[in-house]
Amino acid sequence: MLIIPAISPKPGELLIKTTKVGDIDYALEKVFKEYVDLKLKDFDMKIKEFENKWKMDFNEFKTRLEEGPLPQDSYSFEVEQDFWEWEEVESLKTHYESLKMEWI
Repeated sequence: MLIIPAISPKPGELLIKTTKVGDIDYALEKVFKEYVDLKLKDFDMKIKEFENKWKMDFNEFKTRLEEGPLPQDSYSFEVEQDFWEWEEVESLKTHYESLKMEWI
């Protein structure tokens, strides 16, 4: 059984005012798409920062982390931290891109 949640009047009114769209479903879709686009833009900026810092893309960074050589010690805190943060951003970007594709 599919349960469809209802939107209470106050958030519904806020959606209408914010998006300047009269239809709640369309307003939600608009907010969702804009949110996903903003998240993707943020992920792209973070990825670009890592690429500039390490002068390579994530796949090369991951390979060089495993096989060497990296400009820094592969076991240093900074390298480990960058790896985990970069991997998370790449994973989240893929996830949000798949969500966006569901709505197109």
